[in-house]
Amino acid sequence: MGAGISRRRFVQGAAAAAFSASCLISRRALAANDVIRVGVVGLGIRGLGTHIPRMAELPGVAIAAVCDADRSRMAAAAKLCEEKYNQKVHQDLDVRSLLDRKDIDVVCNATQQYWHALGTIWACQAGKHVYVEKPLSHYIWEGRQMVNAARKYKRIVQCGTQQRSCAADGEIIAWIRDGNLGKIKLVTAFADKLRTSVGKRSEPLPIPPEIDYDLWCGPAKKLPIYRDKLQYDCSFDWNTGDGESANQGVHEIDLARWLLGVDEWPRRVMSIGGRFAFDDAADCPNTQIIYYDYPDMPLIYQVHNMSVAKGSNQRTKFRGWTRGAGVAVDCEGGYAIINFGGKVYDNKGKLIKKFTGREDHFANFIEAVRAGRPELLNADVLEGHRSTCNCHAGNISYRLGRKAAKDDIRRVTREIPAWDETFDRLLAHLKAHEIDVDAATITLGPWLRPVPGEERFENNPEADRLVKGLYREKFMVPEVSV
Repeated sequence: MGAGISRRRFVQGAAAAAFSASCLISRRALAANDVIRVGVVGLGIRGLGTHIPRMAELPGVAIAAVCDADRSRMAAAAKLCEEKYNQKVHQDLDVRSLLDRKDIDVVCNATQQYWHALGTIWACQAGKHVYVEKPLSHYIWEGRQMVNAARKYKRIVQCGTQQRSCAADGEIIAWIRDGNLGKIKLVTAFADKLRTSVGKRSEPLPIPPEIDYDLWCGPAKKLPIYRDKLQYDCSFDWNTGDGESANQGVHEIDLARWLLGVDEWPRRVMSIGGRFAFDDAADCPNTQIIYYDYPDMPLIYQVHNMSVAKGSNQRTKFRGWTRGAGVAVDCEGGYAIINFGGKVYDNKGKLIKKFTGREDHFANFIEAVRAGRPELLNADVLEGHRSTCNCHAGNISYRLGRKAAKDDIRRVTREIPAWDETFDRLLAHLKAHEIDVDAATITLGPWLRPVPGEERFENNPEADRLVKGLYREKFMVPEVSV
């Protein structure tokens, strides 16, 4: 790839060009002076703190409606829109009411991921374009239905993997792919994000009266909650979340796929880990390694959610990286770490180059909507689906795992390239929390082998059951044929 290639051309790739040819938007393109009216669904950290301000501040865009099963969050969002952006908005408790509105052009889906698929498919069926947060889906199968819905109803659907709209990321990836550091030897994606216990109650958490709990649960099982908070910590419960390796990991896996230029699944996937130190109501791992076996290229993802040591309030840092997450690329002539820009080091650890810049993901989405041109998207729903599939595959291996001692794990993994350093880091982290690694058992997941060209696994019905998942009857995610 030539050094002069544009960011736009590099980001789009051949897949986006094929999409453009096969999926023309049926409605007219919006004129430059038309106001694009947005409905924001899900008014937590991303919806209230990012979607509303980023959309409201774009020229020719107005927030027309807000929606959340939590009435207090919805009222706060409406107040923000009116007081800060002078936009009086309609309030809808149920997303279906918002989708019935004819004056909504775009839906911003900032719900938790277990609501992403159903909300996005419904929006496409209602003729709305969609910006949907990451991870794209809660199950692999429903992610494919989201892609199908975008294609069938000719809607523009952007996944919230916003690093795809960061010019600096495109530049450093192009620079590495041009061979400036020599051949790539290893890619390590990591999340060193400090998390705390979600708590463990003896009695179910009382649901505040301002929350419609049936709507809040939506497609997920309607169960009593034994953690201390209802919101956000649901990311670490398999019923409603997918753990750090999907919650955060889809960003890093997406960057790694972009760097490596791979669209297909790896040949096989395996995960180990556990939930250590926290005696709480969550069941997703806070310490995890996922190994993606791509031809001639190891891709490793590692999660460290505990503090650096027992009694500390500091998080771990991969090679001293201060941003908490990123992708490290080891090459013959040095290494780089990428995360909304990046830094390049030689083999002695000396900094030799920096890449800096901001992302414009919401603006990119609105540009595509206004033009009626899905090929302009930097993170089309299919790209989001591919990256999210990888994250789910690693978690499926973990969820089907057995307890194993460290020596047993070493026997199983002894032929994996670059494994030992990553595993040693995990063991050292456990020791820093005064966990006896010789006595401790770690969950060892099975090798899963994706069937080429299909979204299922070879000879593993248990894994395939977790590909599709389960839904409550009145919130079934529909199968969408194209």
